Amino acid sequence: MIDRREFLKKSGLAAIGTVAAFSKSGSALLQEETADLGKSKLKEESIPVVISTWKHGIAANEASWKILSNNGTALDAVEQGVRVPEADPDVQSVGYGGLPDRDGYVTLDACIMDEKGNCGSVAYLQNIMHPISVARMVMEKTPHIMLVGDGALQFALANGFKKENLLTKKSKEAWLKWKKESNYSSHKLKGHDTIGLLAIDKAGNLSGACTTSGLAWKYHGRVGDSPLIGAGMYVDNEIGAAAATGKGEAVIKISGSFLVVELMRNGKSPQEACEIAVNRIVKKQPEYIDKYFQVGFIALDKQGRYGAYSVKNGFQFALYRNNMNQLLDSKFFIENQK
Repeated sequence: MIDRREFLKKSGLAAIGTVAAFSKSGSALLQEETADLGKSKLKEESIPVVISTWKHGIAANEASWKILSNNGTALDAVEQGVRVPEADPDVQSVGYGGLPDRDGYVTLDACIMDEKGNCGSVAYLQNIMHPISVARMVMEKTPHIMLVGDGALQFALANGFKKENLLTKKSKEAWLKWKKESNYSSHKLKGHDTIGLLAIDKAGNLSGACTTSGLAWKYHGRVGDSPLIGAGMYVDNEIGAAAATGKGEAVIKISGSFLVVELMRNGKSPQEACEIAVNRIVKKQPEYIDKYFQVGFIALDKQGRYGAYSVKNGFQFALYRNNMNQLLDSKFFIENQK
């Protein structure tokens, strides 16, 4: 006959075992449900995705999404997407209608990169409306990565592109006003709204494009980060892609887009990677406190997760996923002093 103490001891152990068994099975069930939910969420929300810089990214995203939603490639999507602001005279930081350099010349830079690591670039290109398409042609038709200046122009003309005047009346008037008021000062130049666009298609492949008319009133011949693979834009199809906007010199100094992708390779999320890159700029470049200093990064990883971060407030990015195209405010390091 079992005494009372022995009975309670055995009953307690049994109860603990029952609770433990229930907890274990409940936990396993919860993990299974969470895993299933995660899989369905990944499938539903992650791809395809398009992310681009600034307000003009909304129209660019629309063009990209048309391609992706019809099972098109990310490479076609990024090219066609950025061609939209390149041809828009009201976007004064990209292509046609871009603000000129200090001598009145509109000079364009662009680069493109596909899922295989192939890339093409043009810099200091004049009189061609779509430098991104010339960059793609450099990638696909030459053994080179970058063509610049007159060489890039001659290559474009030889391959069917037409020479056009890119200086609009609006931008010319802005340049004449600047020249009169600044006495050709190259200092305290205002920020710049480059278009960088990243996409992942239904096959899970990534591509990126970046195109710009460069910093307004720059020295004639200046080239920024936008056409430089690893600075203005970078893609690694195993990991993710990144693009930069803002002061090109600041981005070049840290190989910005390459840095963001490498941080993702080392386990950081796209958001964390963008934040670390911005913090590196802030740490290494004390001039970030200048009123007109701005750099922003966008990133997209292989799973379709995205990130965006900037030195100062005001940076916006366009995100298209789940059949919804949105303009969002980026998180930032510091509030700009007005």
